[in-house]
Amino acid sequence: MKSKKQKILLSFVIFLSLGSLQPIWSQTKYLNKLWYRQPADEWMKALPLGNGRIGVMVFGDVENETVALNEITMWSGQKDRFQERPLGPELLSDIRQLFFAGEYAEGNRIVTEFMAGTPHSFGSHVPAGDLKMNFKYPAGDVSDYKRELDLNNAIHTVTFRIGNTLYTREYFCSNPDDALIIRLSASKPKMLNLDLSLDMLREAVINAANNSLEFTGKVSFPKQGPGGVNFMGKIGVTTKDGKVSAANQKINIENATSVVIAFDLRTDYSNEQYRQDCVSTVGKALSQSYDVLKNNHIKDYSNLYSRVDLFLGESDADKLPTDKRWEQVKAGKEDVGLDALFFQYARYLLIAASRENSPLPANLQGLWNDNLACNMGWTNDYHLDINTQQNYWLSNIGNMHECNTPLFSYIKDLSVYGQKTAKNIYGARGWAANTIANVWGYTPSGQGVNWGLFPLAGTWIASHLWTHYTYTLDQNFLRDKAYPILKSNAEFLLDYMVQDPNSDYLLTGPSTSPENSFKYKGDELSISMMPACDRQLVYEAFTSCIEASEILDTDNEFRDSLSIALSKLPPIMIGKNGAVQEWFKDFEEAQPHHRHTTHLLALYPFSQISPVKTPELAAAARKTLEYRLSAENWEDVEWSRANMICLYARLFDAQKAYESVVQLQREFARENLLTISPKGIAGAPYDIFIFDGNEAGGAGIAEMLVQSHEGYIQFLPALPVQWETGYYKGLCVEGGAETDLTWKNGKVEKALIKASADNNFTIKLSVDGTIPRFLKNGKVIMLKQKDDGFIRFGLKKGETMELKYI
Repeated sequence: MKSKKQKILLSFVIFLSLGSLQPIWSQTKYLNKLWYRQPADEWMKALPLGNGRIGVMVFGDVENETVALNEITMWSGQKDRFQERPLGPELLSDIRQLFFAGEYAEGNRIVTEFMAGTPHSFGSHVPAGDLKMNFKYPAGDVSDYKRELDLNNAIHTVTFRIGNTLYTREYFCSNPDDALIIRLSASKPKMLNLDLSLDMLREAVINAANNSLEFTGKVSFPKQGPGGVNFMGKIGVTTKDGKVSAANQKINIENATSVVIAFDLRTDYSNEQYRQDCVSTVGKALSQSYDVLKNNHIKDYSNLYSRVDLFLGESDADKLPTDKRWEQVKAGKEDVGLDALFFQYARYLLIAASRENSPLPANLQGLWNDNLACNMGWTNDYHLDINTQQNYWLSNIGNMHECNTPLFSYIKDLSVYGQKTAKNIYGARGWAANTIANVWGYTPSGQGVNWGLFPLAGTWIASHLWTHYTYTLDQNFLRDKAYPILKSNAEFLLDYMVQDPNSDYLLTGPSTSPENSFKYKGDELSISMMPACDRQLVYEAFTSCIEASEILDTDNEFRDSLSIALSKLPPIMIGKNGAVQEWFKDFEEAQPHHRHTTHLLALYPFSQISPVKTPELAAAARKTLEYRLSAENWEDVEWSRANMICLYARLFDAQKAYESVVQLQREFARENLLTISPKGIAGAPYDIFIFDGNEAGGAGIAEMLVQSHEGYIQFLPALPVQWETGYYKGLCVEGGAETDLTWKNGKVEKALIKASADNNFTIKLSVDGTIPRFLKNGKVIMLKQKDDGFIRFGLKKGETMELKYI
């Protein structure tokens, strides 16, 4: 059998059309900024900074500045030996017999009693508190106020005048120097007078001495159970001119011309020397000049951010403040400039939240925390039934492969903790993880099985390991990191599945289709055998493992066992309503308006359904989307709307995809362009920032511009008329390449492929047969079109092939 991914490693086909536009890659530099003419008066109007560990929100107030402080390991909770109920294969077999016999109500009752998890100290990520800066100015009116976040260098700037003095503040979170750095300056000497203090959200002891503030404490957040990390934070300052004193839990600065502030916050999560690290980090930062700190930061950050550029056309709103642009979109307008900014903002946010040296991956709120999500029943944790996955959908296509590193470390931890769940509950080898996860090794079902029992959630998050390989072709990564985890999970799946006596198919279960329910004999139920998403995830896991074992030339017998199991899986089915069937049985949906569409994983992020190779299933997937979107009280949220962009892009429906791009900005984003889960959904009493909408939205925009999952590159597969002229630089494709593209009037003018790994490429030209000029490494070459309509060439790592139609 030829697996779905082998063709990626063999060749690409690129569909191209005609046009003309000469790109100027620096054209969008001035557009990649969020800026405002007034300070933020609430958290959702403040602007985010982050270095992959420290995350802050800057408000920019003139007299009373607030900087909300977070650190990714600020977690409550603790490890819990009693978080799952041991079940075992015999009782599991008895439970399954109930489902095979059609006794679904009784099966759901027993599953609820015996398979629900029992978290006692689950915990949550929590915010630390606020840095407060109280300024004293001479009499005079404030004028020329502006606050700006420049995505090109990840520096937040606040400027304003009082009288004839210009005040400037710069804020950035440095990864190389591992600290928040703030510089305050005035255009005239000795005009800075302020106090620094802390408004803590955690119980802490604050000491002021030696021009610094130090605070220590232990996280206590009983709402999510006992336990919590120990933490320490430090704020240090240096000044040009003036006097500094520290007392009464404040730092007082008088008559300074400029001030540099360094902040660090550490916890004992996987770090016994957190106190020493905190003190030394601040000391080392302040021992360097501000210019050195700033240059270190820009060089480090730009290495990631500058890889990609995007221009989708000029907008009448390009010169307006960001909140005014957002208000116009809210009022019904479209803004192509804001579309491009939203995409680049998503890249910026992932770089800010997830770096190679981050101790944890991005959670539900990235690494920021508004003190709202952690107070919800669902906590600010790692949801593995779509949210954490969406956080990283943009990483590979968006040319930020390194940002995956903390996610992969976290998956490795899950694979260790999940061995206990696999053994104790299912009597299986390998590892499994369910819907919710924390930093303390929680892998069983949540307390409510109707949403929490999803043993293939671990399979889904682990698929990111294989996706990373298909984009990078890094065989060392595949051999040393990805394959052992993928293989272990596939072992669990082999042991977990059972033959259905009624159909002879291999089925998973009992499980849920997150987080939906069905009707059966008058009951509304959630648990059944092999919902469609399980089938799709098993298929993805097995085919990926088969391919990986072939590439690594290992585990022949294991590979054969996976191939045999694959042949016994049920097909993806179409229900009586013409849509993709969500459960193994064609049940009636109890919640046709439900926000989850997990049975469409086969369309995106996977490629088991496509208009190209499975047109009937693609049509059924479209019906699924139509039914959801037209259902009364459709539960639209930030992640479901972002998901619609991706799904419609895969269906080549440019206008439907674009409608969701606009809807995401219009209904599910705020003035700072952070996405929100709206009040009333999942029990939320208010709008809550959730990171996944930004990231999945950015991924969807990229998917509209280039796709490579079919084994070939397709440029502009879902280009809406609003983006008829534009360019991008640096988007990645599967098989190890970066691509640049320019287009005009919806037609490609120039394309560039740069190999990041040795590979062979195949190009299929446009249907009109027009052949471009080919330039390999800048030199014109001749390539002949063969009878099958393809042109083929090979590239070594670093080599380029350019296609020009001018």
